[in-house]
Amino acid sequence: MIRLLAVLGLSIAAVISAHAPAQAQAPARVTVVTSFSKDVTDPVKKAFEQAAPGFTLEVQNRNTNAGVKYIEETRAKNQVDLFWASAPDAFEVLKGKGLLAKHQPKATGIPDKIGAFPINDPEGFYFGFAASGYGIMWNTRYARANKLPDPKEWSDLAKPVYFDHVAIAAPSRSGTTHLTIETVLQGEGWNQGWRTIKEMAGNFRQVTERSFGVPEGVNSGQFGVGIVIDFFGFSAQAAGFPVKFVYPSVTTIVPANVAIVANAPNRAGAEAFIDFLLSDKGQEVLLEPTIRRLPVNPATYAKAPADYPNPFKDPSLGAKVRFDPDVSEKRTAVVDALFDQLITFQLDNLKAATKAIHAAEAALVKKDNAQGRALVKEARDLVAAMPVTAAEAASPEIGGAFTGAKEKGARQAELENRWAGFARDNYASAKAKAEEATRLAK
Repeated sequence: MIRLLAVLGLSIAAVISAHAPAQAQAPARVTVVTSFSKDVTDPVKKAFEQAAPGFTLEVQNRNTNAGVKYIEETRAKNQVDLFWASAPDAFEVLKGKGLLAKHQPKATGIPDKIGAFPINDPEGFYFGFAASGYGIMWNTRYARANKLPDPKEWSDLAKPVYFDHVAIAAPSRSGTTHLTIETVLQGEGWNQGWRTIKEMAGNFRQVTERSFGVPEGVNSGQFGVGIVIDFFGFSAQAAGFPVKFVYPSVTTIVPANVAIVANAPNRAGAEAFIDFLLSDKGQEVLLEPTIRRLPVNPATYAKAPADYPNPFKDPSLGAKVRFDPDVSEKRTAVVDALFDQLITFQLDNLKAATKAIHAAEAALVKKDNAQGRALVKEARDLVAAMPVTAAEAASPEIGGAFTGAKEKGARQAELENRWAGFARDNYASAKAKAEEATRLAK
């Protein structure tokens, strides 16, 4: 009897199942590793899932460098479909290691270049979906309270009036900040570029761990001025914060990119996401107040606010810098390490030297002294000095020591210790020379 009831039960269940309406299939997951904040990813996720209801987007947020390392480390059992970030050199790294897959997007109307920079990888491994420039953001209320003039150029931030009022993210932790530093180096040359960067850095109040920390600090008035990617300034303005943003003449407009990771578990979903980003709807999402990116489709600007920057109509925007991603890619790790060893980890010493130089220059204005002026020049040259040349930074001997591995090799550790000592000694000597110049001016 029990066996008969079991058979009847199975038969009834089979009949009910055969005549029941088919259940809707669950959306397929598309996994993306990205450096973008939720302010960017949430609106895009919502719009993509509406446009492509067969897919759901899973966002894994990692800074650019960490994202590249994660994809490298998990290549044997890859669970990621897409890499989505601002730094073109990061995509070159992944492409060079065979970690990206080719794709042919469906979008039309997107030009080959934005300014002099190609929007897409010529070989089809990654694609520009938006463009960005780098510049200066400041809090207008803070500026008025502290009597800070409106900055226009990078060199403005080296002036004494900005001492302890400026912030930046560490380029080793932020791909967008790395591009900003690299842009200055390519735009002004290795030696002059580092001089400008270190003279600005002498006025830094803080070097933050993430790029988000800079606009948040400017918005809240924690510090007055931030070195940021443009959309941080534009989105803060759209949100009603009392901020302004300016592109210095030495900047560049480069694409923010998206790519399919090699052996993506959901290749169809990855292709659908890229096609959405480059579609009319996807480009229009970039205009939303929390995003405020520069679309790569010129037609989208017809729907933008009247004061929206348009790199396709403003040929001066980024025209001074012919950014070379190959140069950047070859020395990325070295530039980041130099910044940390000369600035991030030596900030107190650098600020002390800078403050002494400012004091000496102010004293010499009141009472000129030829020996004092010579000492100040020596102090400034000591601060600006670099322990390696541009050629050495890209060489196998030095550049090859920075492998990006979790554990530093002996050569990398040796170089970093040497650079830290170089900076510490130079800043101490510069401070002493500036203090002597001040005494001579009394």
